[in-house]
Amino acid sequence: MPLDSRAIETLKAISTATITTILLKKGLRNVWMRGTRPIRPGQPRLVGPAFTLRFVPAREDLATPASWSNPISTRAAIEAMPEGCITVVDAMGVTDAGIFGDILCARMAKRGVTALITDGVMRDVAGVLSTGLPIWCQGAAAPPSVGGLTFVAWQQPIGCGGVAVFPDDIVVVDDDGAVLIPQAYLDQVLAEAPEQERMEAWIMNEVEQGAQLPGLYPMNAETKARYEASKK
Repeated sequence: MPLDSRAIETLKAISTATITTILLKKGLRNVWMRGTRPIRPGQPRLVGPAFTLRFVPAREDLATPASWSNPISTRAAIEAMPEGCITVVDAMGVTDAGIFGDILCARMAKRGVTALITDGVMRDVAGVLSTGLPIWCQGAAAPPSVGGLTFVAWQQPIGCGGVAVFPDDIVVVDDDGAVLIPQAYLDQVLAEAPEQERMEAWIMNEVEQGAQLPGLYPMNAETKARYEASKK
């Protein structure tokens, strides 16, 4: 199901922290992808449907520079990425082989990919940064991907940072990392998250005015009544 512009704009105003809290209340605890840190400060909060890539451990007969020309390759996967997607790459947490460098990231940026998320690392970091592609990862490593990984598929279910990611699941990413919203929960998050943000902003204002936390966060009945009155 396509992610419409209204949903994207709503989610851009909602922190990943708020999203994890809402999903936690619905029983979903494992939605934050471990190791997904912004490659540079100041990257904006971004939203998009997941386009998945999967690596497995390197096998010497398969993970070779020659494999980059195969029909199943990172190069072919990039050419299948639709504009607006967020590419989510299962690198199994490997941190001694960079999955992508500057040329591949430049092509992704040219295709209109919103962001790249991985539990692995990048290479050619200076060049990667120059492409302007927003990236969340675990850092950098000089060796190429075939030094530690074998690329096997795209648009299949993957695990990234310990989270199960299916193609077209919704990804929201900001300074706190990448969070997954399953398609089945998107409408609930869209309905509840803006109110959660409004409520917490009101609570923050109360704190700045000197209010004590007991009864405020979480709200007791009296505080809830004051909050509801403030909205009228």
